[in-house]
Amino acid sequence: MNQYAIEVKHLTKKFGNFVAVDSISFSVNKGEIFGFLGPNGAGKTTTIRMLCGLIDPSAGEGRVGGLDIFKQGEEIKKNIGYMSQKFSLYEDLTVLENIEFYQGIYQTEKASRKQKKAEIIQKAELVGKENELTANLATSIKQHLALGCALVHDPKIVFLDEPTAGVDPISRKKFWGVIKDLSQQGVTTLVTSHYMDEVERCDRLALIDNGHIVALDTPLNLKTNAMRDVLFEIECSEVMRGLEVLRQLPMVRDVALYGIYLHVVVEEERLASAIEKALTEKAIQVQRISRIVPSLEDVFVFLVEKEGRNRQRAGLK
Repeated sequence: MNQYAIEVKHLTKKFGNFVAVDSISFSVNKGEIFGFLGPNGAGKTTTIRMLCGLIDPSAGEGRVGGLDIFKQGEEIKKNIGYMSQKFSLYEDLTVLENIEFYQGIYQTEKASRKQKKAEIIQKAELVGKENELTANLATSIKQHLALGCALVHDPKIVFLDEPTAGVDPISRKKFWGVIKDLSQQGVTTLVTSHYMDEVERCDRLALIDNGHIVALDTPLNLKTNAMRDVLFEIECSEVMRGLEVLRQLPMVRDVALYGIYLHVVVEEERLASAIEKALTEKAIQVQRISRIVPSLEDVFVFLVEKEGRNRQRAGLK
């Protein structure tokens, strides 16, 4: 299993009778940016915590950097970088104290510590603020400091659990530039997010819901291949009423509000005229109905609902 940076087979985590992660399998290539996309409670964080040696799996197999997640959890912790949504920083410590703390934890070479501290402070734009309490820093600055602390020992595999939650769009874009740079240096990154625009930057992406991986591919392939049905975008006079009307039509496989428009999934493009007729008969004026390429959000919603229907038919939860 050592050809991959990360590989798991049928990985499962149960908390009592609750199955948080249900027999998932995937692999991550060395140097790859691999994304987990899913809502809160989907199983993203639980999966990362198992891979980082922070919690024990219930069943399955897994290796991180060639190390067994069942038997070598402590070794895994020493060889990876991990950044949680809360940034893993100690807010009652200064910037410098946080960096020094992590250098001690990871037992980095003392000869290189001074240079590494300077590098982290410069990249996090904290020059002159080395003695500032971390609690006083802006969220975007904390984010870059936390990443620097996670990378203080130059790990080859990094886990980032919703690292940009609550951060402004400009800082998010800058942060992803750093992730791309790491990938070019051969660092493998597994990142979780619920931001659709972010995960499009991943090399490959797993869509996860209720502990199940519902799809895994490149963002482009997911948008072009995962959803075989026709997707229409409709601009009409009363979107909420239009939503209710279309939900009643047998020909409509799925309909959802997307901003100020309706996104409607049907089997064939020729059904556009029937959809428009159904709306106009209810005195809803249709300004535009056009076929569009699905977004990742469209694909995710479609696949999750399809998986739900399949499991319901199979008598599963």
